[in-house]
Amino acid sequence: MERKSQNAVIVLLFVGVLMGALDISIVGPALPSIETFLKIDPRFSGWVFSIYVLFNLIGISLFARMSDIYGRRNIYILALAIFAVGSLWVSLSESFGALLTGRAIQGFGASGIFPVASALVGDLFPREQRGRILGMIGAVFGLAFLMGPFIAGVVLRYFEWHMLFLVNIPISMVLIYFSMKILPSVPNDKVSAIDWGGIITLGIALSGFTIGLNSIDTSKGVSGFTDLTVILPLSVALVAFILLLTVERRAKDPVIRLTFFSNHQISIAGTIAVVTGAVQASFVFIPTFVVQSFAVSPSTASFMLTPFVLATAVGSPVFGRMIDRYGVRRIIIAGLVLLAAGFYLLSVTGTARSIYYLSGVLVGLGLSVLAGSSLRYIVLNNTSAEDRATSQGMLTIFSSIGQITGTAVIGMLIASMTTGVFETVFQGVAVLLVCMLVLSLWLEGKGPVAAVS
Repeated sequence: MERKSQNAVIVLLFVGVLMGALDISIVGPALPSIETFLKIDPRFSGWVFSIYVLFNLIGISLFARMSDIYGRRNIYILALAIFAVGSLWVSLSESFGALLTGRAIQGFGASGIFPVASALVGDLFPREQRGRILGMIGAVFGLAFLMGPFIAGVVLRYFEWHMLFLVNIPISMVLIYFSMKILPSVPNDKVSAIDWGGIITLGIALSGFTIGLNSIDTSKGVSGFTDLTVILPLSVALVAFILLLTVERRAKDPVIRLTFFSNHQISIAGTIAVVTGAVQASFVFIPTFVVQSFAVSPSTASFMLTPFVLATAVGSPVFGRMIDRYGVRRIIIAGLVLLAAGFYLLSVTGTARSIYYLSGVLVGLGLSVLAGSSLRYIVLNNTSAEDRATSQGMLTIFSSIGQITGTAVIGMLIASMTTGVFETVFQGVAVLLVCMLVLSLWLEGKGPVAAVS
């Protein structure tokens, strides 16, 4: 592609991913207004976030495979259109049920944006450029988790909560227009069927897992974990997962190629992706930590996330270029070291703002590696052209599972501990990252991994 066309594609993908990612984190500050407007019991308001993530997980494999069969451009446009419909639905909601329906449609549409964008990078750019571009696109997810609360706070200061969703509609229309003009859409003739059995069983497994975790009530003690509302969906998830393994072994074009996991590079990347998702989940609680530690207002706490945001924005393209030059193993190790050090410093911050800001820089830089290009680079270059979108979708699923699990575990700790909860959470994250650091030593170390054309 010509340089001008390359830049146009990058911007198009960047904005699409940013829009979809922001709607995960932007809801938090709006929940009080939504609860008041729709008269929602605060106990159930968490579903405004969870149902988006759930339907995002359910749709990833379907959209990824459809993009292999029908072409990237067609499916990218379809995903944007569904997301716009969901945004309009949410903004016009007059009941909690309507709101959740709209959020489900939004999440389903967003599930087609990120894996297709990542696959397009593999389709359109040579191997030596993929790390930099995936770094730029991947930075969006890290930035979205940090920028979402800040952007929502600014918008809600001047507008009602509906505007957070209405603004998605004109943006989606512009993206659809330019997608039709500049994106290619060449189906892969090596993929001809959709694995409906795999998609359905995967959706059931993910749904049961999400519902079960979100139904745990720690205020009930042990019975909160053994309640039928927890055991039943988790049991369904387990059965569906076992059935999924059977279905995928027999499928002609499976949504999850079990043979991927015979490649230890992909297995390591998937494991680190789950932990990265848990790390991202911990960011939801950092503003509360800042309010308690430094006795500031919630709006001030949002501004105090600036070091995290700036470090992520700067680090993603820089580390992306370094992957192209020095290989992915060294960069992932560096990112894990930075993240572990940053979370350890957070755990011992106390009331020292200098330590907090230093930890923010370290965490932001580390996250720019793991949430940026590195893991997607490994998977992209270890799968064939016809499996690019599917493999990227799998990586997104792993990350989302980490987000769901991390949020649930941290929420349970907050509910069950009276003091020192944030210190415990941050130290636990640091230990988990050290374990991933040891695991990353088994990544290939001599330059970029070998590409599969």
